[in-house]
Amino acid sequence: MKPREFAGAVVSATLALAAAGLLFAFGHRGAVDPVDFALLVLATAVLGRLEFEVGSGFTVPTQLAFVPMLFVLSPAVVPLAVIAAAVLDRVPDLLRGRWHPQRLLLSVGDAWFAVGPALVFVLAGINRPSLADWPIFVLALGAQLAGSLAASTLSEWTAHGRALRLPLPLMWRVWLVDVMLSPIGLLAAFATLVQPRAYVLVLPLAGLIPAFARERRERIGNAIELSAAYRGTANLLGEVLTADDEYTGVHSQDVVVLALAIADELRVDPDERRLVEFGAMLHDIGKINTPPQILNKPGPLDDDEWAIMRQHTIVGQAMLDRVGGTLHEVGCVVRASHERFDGGGYPDGLAGFDIPLAARIVAVADAYDAMTTHRPYRAPLPQEVALSELRDGEGSQFDPLVVYAAVAALSRVPIARDDSSDRPRTFTRAPSPPIVAR
Repeated sequence: MKPREFAGAVVSATLALAAAGLLFAFGHRGAVDPVDFALLVLATAVLGRLEFEVGSGFTVPTQLAFVPMLFVLSPAVVPLAVIAAAVLDRVPDLLRGRWHPQRLLLSVGDAWFAVGPALVFVLAGINRPSLADWPIFVLALGAQLAGSLAASTLSEWTAHGRALRLPLPLMWRVWLVDVMLSPIGLLAAFATLVQPRAYVLVLPLAGLIPAFARERRERIGNAIELSAAYRGTANLLGEVLTADDEYTGVHSQDVVVLALAIADELRVDPDERRLVEFGAMLHDIGKINTPPQILNKPGPLDDDEWAIMRQHTIVGQAMLDRVGGTLHEVGCVVRASHERFDGGGYPDGLAGFDIPLAARIVAVADAYDAMTTHRPYRAPLPQEVALSELRDGEGSQFDPLVVYAAVAALSRVPIARDDSSDRPRTFTRAPSPPIVAR
């Protein structure tokens, strides 16, 4: 431990030992069964090793032993018992060389959470479980959470000279576990009134928690691997599209940024945002099968050429369906990316909210990029004209809410075009969306 961290651990551990000693000296009455003391200390130590993830942190199910301890032992003895369990908990790590002996001070300091509930029980004269005392139990639980927070704050301040910046979503999840396990610990205390040491019967329940946590970790790991595989496939298809037709590939890359900016403006959920990203990236993937003379024709397309061009969304969906999984959902976005809000689009004539939201976002981004980049058949339009065209299409070609979000997003993004060549021009900061006309 660094000198300041070590000093902070010494202060926290010393105060915890002092508080536990004073509580024992002035609050202890009667005898303590040594068997109960040994069993509960051992149980708390074992439970302290059953770490499981909660959000981005972890917690332990020690409430299953700590709550019965308050009733089975004298409350004034409990902080000392928790300190003993905390030290015993780390003995395996010390023997294996995973922990430096100095770090036992941290375990002693962590026992602060036990002082508050024990003090509440001593002051209230609680030594047997009774539902009539539920307000005292709630107060004791609050004292436990406050003591844990105070210990963390003190440790952070003494070790690093700063106040603890609480990750509230993480702390809330950890506290929730303690709150949910406390009634089970209380039930164990009630059972002990009927049968001595019946509290041991609830301890195997703790074994389920890390087992479920392990399965959760495996599912998350598999999901991450699968998501990475889908993203890798999408990126590969995007590169294939760029290699096949540089303009279409660059155009699709540009669309991604604006489409995501619109999605963020609309505050879509993460799953929908991923569909927007992949849909924008791959909305033109079907153009791999479109003849270059049609893609790059400098003039208007005739009816037969339009019929071929309009097949690219169907072809794109079919390609992505072969991959399956997430890309199957992306294929539905690709297929609907040229639908119109009034039902006049292709290939299915979908209208309004029957068009997937991701496809409505991609359509607006595509249209804006089509208007503001150099096309084989016309020069780019100024941004003001393009935005006006988007507004004119509200309710007919585009979802009005998506247009509003696009205008808001574009108003915050500095836009500059590279006009130095006849090559497709892209944003220097925010990539532009795909073309709507074709």
